[in-house]
Amino acid sequence: MGSVTTTLLSIGEFAARSRLSPKALRLYDRLGLLAPARVDEATGYRWYRADQAERARLVAQLRQLDMPLARIAEVVELPGPRAAEELAAYWAGVEERVAVQRALADRLHDRLSGRRRKLYEVKLCDVAEQVVLTERRHLLSDELPRWIPAAFGRLERAAAECGGMTGAPFVAYYAEVSEESDGPAEVCVPVADAAAAEAYAAASGRGSGAAVRIEPARRLAYTRITKAQVAYPQILSAYEAVEEWVGQQGLTIDGPCREVYFEPDWDGAGPDEEVCDIACPVA
Repeated sequence: MGSVTTTLLSIGEFAARSRLSPKALRLYDRLGLLAPARVDEATGYRWYRADQAERARLVAQLRQLDMPLARIAEVVELPGPRAAEELAAYWAGVEERVAVQRALADRLHDRLSGRRRKLYEVKLCDVAEQVVLTERRHLLSDELPRWIPAAFGRLERAAAECGGMTGAPFVAYYAEVSEESDGPAEVCVPVADAAAAEAYAAASGRGSGAAVRIEPARRLAYTRITKAQVAYPQILSAYEAVEEWVGQQGLTIDGPCREVYFEPDWDGAGPDEEVCDIACPVA
């Protein structure tokens, strides 16, 4: 017999050593995750090297984390440190999804059980007429975290050439944005120079989606939320709190509701820092 690294094991022997079933090994072979060292051309029988057991166990353990097979195929080909980074990135995404699902489950539990939590204080404020530079788009909720910062970045850079920003940027919603409904949503940056903003929008071309409009003076009912509460679907509770308060006060919603982002250092803000107002125009 040869050394440990050259000894070939039958699929049954390798299955026992790697603590995987022959069925799983055949699947991993078919998906390109773990190819046998040799396949008998006549019988199709698979043979494995003993040192392949470590990779086989790694694949199985990553599957236990519910990592998609395509991503596993990428991870197992990376050197150790890079593979560790990829695993950390994947798990951070899992934890974020679980946190969102947990918040949704809590919210639904409270609604179904008839229990109400008073988490939000709603107030009124008046906002003067504004010239706003905007981008408007139809998109689903999972696209918002990428699109909103990118659009804010483009419009805030443009605002520097339009007399500067004159107020907090905001996102207005003309219809529901969810996993199934695509809005539209509109990112708005108030600017000082209307003529310069018109010139920017014209130079950007219709394909950019940039436009200029006058945002009329409004009275807003609003509640202030933290960075952690901005995540979907937690943020829906804040909208519902404002809408419920508006009804209790005998007011009506008079225009698209919005998220007003008054904290300029979004990346530097902690999860418990207040960064955003959920606001609805009222009459």
